[in-house]
Amino acid sequence: MVRLEEMKSDEFQRYLSYAIKNYADEHVKAGNWNELEAFSKATQEFEKLLPDGEKTTNNNLYIIRDEEQEVGMVWLAQRSNEKGFIYDINVWEGNQGRGYGKKAMKEVEIVAKKLGLKSIGLHVFGHNQTARGLYEKLGYIETDIVMKKKI
Repeated sequence: MVRLEEMKSDEFQRYLSYAIKNYADEHVKAGNWNELEAFSKATQEFEKLLPDGEKTTNNNLYIIRDEEQEVGMVWLAQRSNEKGFIYDINVWEGNQGRGYGKKAMKEVEIVAKKLGLKSIGLHVFGHNQTARGLYEKLGYIETDIVMKKKI
């Protein structure tokens, strides 16, 4: 049974170390940032978005659990009274491809409804075809598309 549990301080610190590096790497893969600036820019983004860590107002950070096993994490922010935004969702290596992402997204919808939200947005890097496919299957639609060509 998959459930979401509020992230504790030590879990948040572990997540933050992973997330900053991962976010930097994704921006490099997408061609948005160069490798020299990526880690610094990612760190600044997280400091801006989560100034009080896991206790930052209107930000809900969860560990995804299957029974007692930690299988991933999800970060849902409340942007307004009606709009939420998933800043991050990860299913840890070794747990991918087992339906945890889909189940966690369904749990996020339950949390969002309890918060009174009417919609949830998210960002997905264009090169992440697996995530894009999952989100489309769950009913998410593309609202903006940014394209780039290197010359």
